[in-house]
Amino acid sequence: MSLANHLEELQRKHGDIEREIDQALLHPSVDDLEIATLKRRKLAIKDEIEKLRAQPTKH
Repeated sequence: MSLANHLEELQRKHGDIEREIDQALLHPSVDDLEIATLKRRKLAIKDEIEKLRAQPTKH
């Protein structure tokens, strides 16, 4: 998988989790722990995206 494809996939997953969080926040019955877990996953993906973007490109 190329770096660009990997970044696209990570960005898609990041957006999917963001939508999950938004939906969970609309339902008061959702456990705060579940929301915190989703937020941690989202942050981990964001960190990975930033790490990959910071890597020097090879020519």
